[in-house]
Amino acid sequence: MDSIGSLDSTKPANNDVGNVPNGTASAIKNSLPATAITSTEATLGRHLARRLVQVGVTDVFSVPGDFNLTLLDHLIAEPKLTNIGCCNELNAGYAADGYARCRGVGACVVTFTVGGLSVINAIAGAYSENLPVICIVGGPNTNDFGTNRILHHTIGLPDFSQELRCFQTVTCYQAVVNNIEDAHEMIDTAISTCLKESKPVYISISCNLPGIPHPTFSREPVPFSLSPRLSNKLGLEAAVEAAAAFLNKAVKPVMVGGPKLRVAKASEAFVELADACGYPFAVMPSAKGLVPEYHPHFIGTFWGAVSTAFCAEIVESADAYLFAGPIFNDYSSVGYSLLLKKEKAIIVQPDRVVISNGPAFGCILMKDFLTALAKRLEHNNTAYENYARIFVPDGKPLKAEPGEPLRVNILFKHVQEMLSGETAVIAETGDSWFNCQKLKLPKGCGYEFQMQYGSIGWSVGATLGYAQAVRPKRVISCIGDGSFQVTAQDVSTMIRNEQNPIIFLINNGGYTIEVEIHDGPYNVIKNWNYTALIDAIHNGDGKCWTSKVTCEEELTEAIQTATGEKKDCLCFIEVIVHKDDTSKELLEWGSRVCAANSRPPNPQ
Repeated sequence: MDSIGSLDSTKPANNDVGNVPNGTASAIKNSLPATAITSTEATLGRHLARRLVQVGVTDVFSVPGDFNLTLLDHLIAEPKLTNIGCCNELNAGYAADGYARCRGVGACVVTFTVGGLSVINAIAGAYSENLPVICIVGGPNTNDFGTNRILHHTIGLPDFSQELRCFQTVTCYQAVVNNIEDAHEMIDTAISTCLKESKPVYISISCNLPGIPHPTFSREPVPFSLSPRLSNKLGLEAAVEAAAAFLNKAVKPVMVGGPKLRVAKASEAFVELADACGYPFAVMPSAKGLVPEYHPHFIGTFWGAVSTAFCAEIVESADAYLFAGPIFNDYSSVGYSLLLKKEKAIIVQPDRVVISNGPAFGCILMKDFLTALAKRLEHNNTAYENYARIFVPDGKPLKAEPGEPLRVNILFKHVQEMLSGETAVIAETGDSWFNCQKLKLPKGCGYEFQMQYGSIGWSVGATLGYAQAVRPKRVISCIGDGSFQVTAQDVSTMIRNEQNPIIFLINNGGYTIEVEIHDGPYNVIKNWNYTALIDAIHNGDGKCWTSKVTCEEELTEAIQTATGEKKDCLCFIEVIVHKDDTSKELLEWGSRVCAANSRPPNPQ
């Protein structure tokens, strides 16, 4: 028998762009009327600015460099576009990633090669997470292309294509704009491709072009009408018939949502299917936040051996499971240890359905399939009734003694109490993955983390971008000390832009997630005085408040201050915990991932 995810196996805020459905023709709305504009505004730079605003980007994250300075002049001249200057390109890219998670599209602006190759790690992360990010680079003067000249900010060769070649693997479209005649077409093609594919794109604009007027820029951009993706009608009917027959004969079927629900824009259809059929449903860890956790048939996170209590037992004992948008990688499968069987599964991808070991159906949109299937399934809540019988409510952490050193489970008990529809959670790569996964999200509470790419430090930039996009919600970020040291500088940008997130800096002296996978002296880091660092960054300019806590009493007081008199400030709370204080899930997960990483080579 074939297994899934085993060793023997061969979310978005309302916005016109972020919610462009795959299956229907959708114009991007809220654009300015297509009227003539003055010649001083009919420039390439202003056209790009207007187009960004039109598709939903009202903030761009940038680092200035001599090749993009003129372009930035024209971008900031657009009254509806705000430039957010970042401390480094990596964080600008992470911020565009976080912004895209909320708004449906984000943008960053950097300079040629030195900026581009700095931001590329963040763009790769956005690619892995199917996020539409527009990466704009100020490029060389048009007169230098095709010459034998060597430019600064390059590796010293007269070939300017190094940056382009690097971006080709982590973007779905690349536009090198070095000719004003076709600039309009290239920019529009890049942006529309970004939205249709839900992947990053790369746009390089020569440094001497942004201020040049051209007749193609003489009117406001006509709103995009993105070509709709449609399901193959006969294929859809056949897939639904086969899936309904498969599921209706099952005794205790279940549903599991995966991270590609976001790119398929199928979260609502998934919940409607659950309502119609009565099956219990879970989410894979990277899909947390994409479906409502307050739904009566939600049973938690399915993550193999580190699942929510009683969830894995129900999923893995089911005789049929429908996975919508899954990604089975080594992390989500806990070192390829899931107890799933292919012959029991229906795998629904954004444009494809595979049923058990049998037929596969292409050119079928997930949303269409789930909606049609809801009308064909018989109601069956057997698996949910089984879950309700065995379910025991979560225990509470042992009560802390007065002055007792703070434990991580006490910290997250208090974080849980802070959550509401007016908050959003950003979880950094590390033990925060597991602790935040256990949080129960109330209606309207956002949740984001980066599981597929897992780049430590992501959350600082992502908090900057998400907080800028999600105002007036308050962002609560849980960041480990090792990750924070990678990208700490852009707390400065949050203060500068009057953001008010609450950042819990969990200080346990090292890379705890890596300790549990494979320990060594390289996992110990130099301890910083984190609150003093943030105070120095604050430097009396802006609204910022810091606190260092070592016990529950101090934590309670700090949270009261952060949510009370300092609610308009960026609040940075350093939480001192023991270096070995981790979630039990990380201990289990780490040992299994270590085993997968340590497999010996197959005999040749």
